[in-house]
Amino acid sequence: MLIKNAHLLDPAQGLDQLCDIRVEDGQVIEIGELDGDADIDAEGLCLAPGLIDMHVHLRDPGFTQKEDILTGCAAAAAGGFTGVACMPNTNPVCDNVDVVKYILGRAGQAKARVYPVAAITKGLKSSERTDLHALQDAGAVAVSDDGRPVQNNRLMLEALRDTFARGMVVISHAEDLDIVNGGIMHKGAVSQELGVPGIDRASEDCNTAAVIALAEASGTRIHIAHVSTKGSVALIRDAKRRGAAVTCETGPHYFTLTHESLLGRDANFRMNPPLREDSDRQAILEGIADGTIDCIATDHAPHTPYEKEDFLSAPNGVIGLETSLALCLTHLVKPGIISMGRLIEMMSQNPAKILGVPGGTLQPGMPADMVLFDPEEMWTVERAKFHSKARNTCFDGMKVIGKVHYTILGGQVSYSYRQERQE
Repeated sequence: MLIKNAHLLDPAQGLDQLCDIRVEDGQVIEIGELDGDADIDAEGLCLAPGLIDMHVHLRDPGFTQKEDILTGCAAAAAGGFTGVACMPNTNPVCDNVDVVKYILGRAGQAKARVYPVAAITKGLKSSERTDLHALQDAGAVAVSDDGRPVQNNRLMLEALRDTFARGMVVISHAEDLDIVNGGIMHKGAVSQELGVPGIDRASEDCNTAAVIALAEASGTRIHIAHVSTKGSVALIRDAKRRGAAVTCETGPHYFTLTHESLLGRDANFRMNPPLREDSDRQAILEGIADGTIDCIATDHAPHTPYEKEDFLSAPNGVIGLETSLALCLTHLVKPGIISMGRLIEMMSQNPAKILGVPGGTLQPGMPADMVLFDPEEMWTVERAKFHSKARNTCFDGMKVIGKVHYTILGGQVSYSYRQERQE
C-alpha cells in the first residue's frame, strides 16, 4: 500500500508534515516523498498512528446482547481505533487463563487488536487475588477490578508490587463504595432537584488518594481510570510533581458535559463516575492542557435500549468509540486547548506506552496501524448509524468536526468511509 499527500502527525517521531508512506507485509517501510501510484490519495487528510483505547467494555463473554468482540471492534475501527483494552467485568469474569484465551481467540477475526485486562481479584470480590503471572503469560496486558474498586488495600499493594516486577500496570477504578451508598448521579443541585440519591465527589477523591499513596510508598506505578473530579486532578498533579509514577485517563463526556444534562431524566447520560459540575469539567480541561491527564479513553460501555429505559434502575455506562476522536477535535483542538499532535499523543502514543503494547508511532518497522481523518469535516452524530450493537450515547444529534475516512490495521483497510457512503 502506498498512501500519498498525507499530513502526517507522529509525535513519537516529532513529525508534523506533508509526506507519503509505504506499507509492505503489514509494516511501515518508508516515509517521505515516494515514487509510485497511490493506493490512497490522502490530500486534505491527517494521517496518524492508529488510536488505542485503553478502557472499553466489549461485554464478551456473557453479555453479548449488548456488544461482542466483533461488533465492538467494528465500532472501534469506525472511530479510528486499531487497538482496544477490554475490561474484565464479563461473565465469567476475566480472572483466569481460559477467559483470556477465549477473548484472544475471538479477537483473531476482529477489526482491531484486542488487549485483555484481567481481574486483580477473583470474581472482582476483593477477597482473593488472581494468578497475575499466569494471566500475563496467557496474554493479559494489565490488571484491574474495573466496575468495582479493590476494597482490600493489602491485596492492592501486593498486586502493585507483583505487576511492577513483571512490567504490567494496575488500572484503578477509584471509588469508595461506602460513600457512593446507592447514589446514581453526582450529588449536587441537580440530584437534589430530581430527588434522587447522589454520589459525592469525595468517593472518587478518597480512593484516588489511597491508590496514589500505595503506589508511591511501594515505589510502583498506578494508572487511574476515568478521572472526573477536580479533586482527583489536583491529587494526581501533586503526585506527579513529587515524582510518583502515576498516570491517568479521562473520557470525552467529562470535558464536554455536566450533571445538568440529567435534568431530562435520560438514562443515557448516566455513567460511573457520573457527570459532575462545571468546575470539575473545567479542571479536567486544565488537566488535559497541562499534561496532568495522560490519555483520552472512552470507557465504552454498551447496554441494550431496554436496560436504559428507566432512569432510576438503568445500569451506568455510555458508548463512545465512534465519537471520541471527533469530540476531542471539536472540544480540545478547535478551541486551542491542545494541539493536534498532543491529541494523538493522548489517544495513541501514551496508551501504547502505558500498556506496553505495539503502536503509537508509524516509525519504519512498526505495524502499519493508522488512521486517516479529515480534521475539518463537520457531521452530526446519529446513533442509528453506529457499528456498535448499542445505542446508549449521550451525543446523539450533536454536530462535531473531524471525520475518520480510513482505518488501517496491519496494512489492511479495516474501515472505509468512502466505501460506507457508496453502500
